[in-house]
Amino acid sequence: MSILSLFVLVPVLTIIGIMFTAGLKGTRIVAAVGMGVQLLLAACLMFYYLSVKGAGDLHEMILVSDYNWFPSLNIHYTVGVDGISASLIALTAVVIFAGIFASWGMEYLPREFFITLILLATGVFGFFISLDLFTLFLFYELAVIPMYLLIGIWGSGPKEMAAMKLTLMLMGGSALLLVGLLGLYFYSAPNGGPYTFNILELAKVHMPYEAQRFFFPLTFVGFGVLGALFPFHTWSPDGHASAPTAVSMLHAGVLMKLGAYGCFRVAMFLMPEAATEMAWIFIILTSISVVYGAFGALMQKDLKYINAYSSVSHVGLILFALLMMNQTAIDGAILQMISHGLMTALFFALIGMIYGRTHTRNIYEMGGLMKVIPFLGTMYMIAGFASLGLPGFSGFVAEMTIFFGAFQHQDLFHRVATILVASSIVVTAVYILRVIGIFLLGQIKHEEHLRLQDAKWHEKLSTITLMIGIIGIGIFPLWLSNTIMGSLQPIIDRLTVYLH
Repeated sequence: MSILSLFVLVPVLTIIGIMFTAGLKGTRIVAAVGMGVQLLLAACLMFYYLSVKGAGDLHEMILVSDYNWFPSLNIHYTVGVDGISASLIALTAVVIFAGIFASWGMEYLPREFFITLILLATGVFGFFISLDLFTLFLFYELAVIPMYLLIGIWGSGPKEMAAMKLTLMLMGGSALLLVGLLGLYFYSAPNGGPYTFNILELAKVHMPYEAQRFFFPLTFVGFGVLGALFPFHTWSPDGHASAPTAVSMLHAGVLMKLGAYGCFRVAMFLMPEAATEMAWIFIILTSISVVYGAFGALMQKDLKYINAYSSVSHVGLILFALLMMNQTAIDGAILQMISHGLMTALFFALIGMIYGRTHTRNIYEMGGLMKVIPFLGTMYMIAGFASLGLPGFSGFVAEMTIFFGAFQHQDLFHRVATILVASSIVVTAVYILRVIGIFLLGQIKHEEHLRLQDAKWHEKLSTITLMIGIIGIGIFPLWLSNTIMGSLQPIIDRLTVYLH
């Protein structure tokens, strides 16, 4: 068995362990221990990857393992990682670990909740280690489908509508995606021989441009729906607002990154000619996502909706950077995936904790909370400063790398788009500072808010885990940037062949 399969096996064993627990306490402990082991595995993977590459290993992927599980269709369970996928696995491990402690107070069907939550995380881990498109799609669906149950059962507000809307939109994207993946499969053997879903083998095959023109937009949009690509983003704010805290953390922090990673690893890498020819269309759409998401957040008064629209903007920035197709911008895009994952997970964790105390998410019904819950208030300010790109936090490193990379293009179209997208920083600063000024500072608006308790031990553990990543990347970004850079060259080489 491949060592990488442990990233699927450990969550499955954790789920089995939870099934045999009795009571809330046992469920919490098994979930925390299982995801703690997963976090340790992710740290070991990063250390091993850096050690191997430091020793001069030139392989595109490491820890590659292959098992032929459908010989008749040449479908394999093939796994392997590079610096990009290893970094995203580490992000997922951090967010799910923090999410377990953010949900420590879950009392309604806790066993079922943690099983479904960890099942979702299992799909995410499997997605990032997969090198076979069929296996990747299987894990992709495993990550998406539990969202319906998690929102529909444990959500709040119009949860049934939000769960149904999210599921229908994402299943529609999956239908487009499946057509794109089958197109890659059936064009994988131009000279006869068995078809293949293997990404590394598909990269050696040149799909005819006419076929790329048809299958690239299907694949990009299919993944892009999960990445909240405009105008297919409308499921995201409602889904975020109705989801329970840990689900919002995983949803915005990790699940949306599956869409961006798929656009990059599958659509752009395997169909580079169409990617370079059609990039301008999606640059326009992603630019709209960035600006629209920022202004959408500015108009909201519900804390979850503010962060949901902010996520539309920040994930739009990731897709925008990927479409710039140069090493600096794409490095910034991967950094932004990790930075936004940590930052938005921290936001949603704090929003859930504050809502659990005040029983409202309306910023105008709160005020002066920094005085009574200083730990949670300080953490919210740190997340806000990271979001608006303040130096010293991960958001600054990621966004500046993206803008430097995007501005390397000499033509008017790319530079105007870059300036437009960069202007969203101003809007982001406005809505972040506005929110902080309204509900954290000023006067207490309700007498009962004077009796609020500050963070408990499990809430501190959850938020500090995420904060360490945000500040650590902001102060020491080069190790992560170099890890990503080392894996970009094969992809950049394929894309630059077709750039004019």
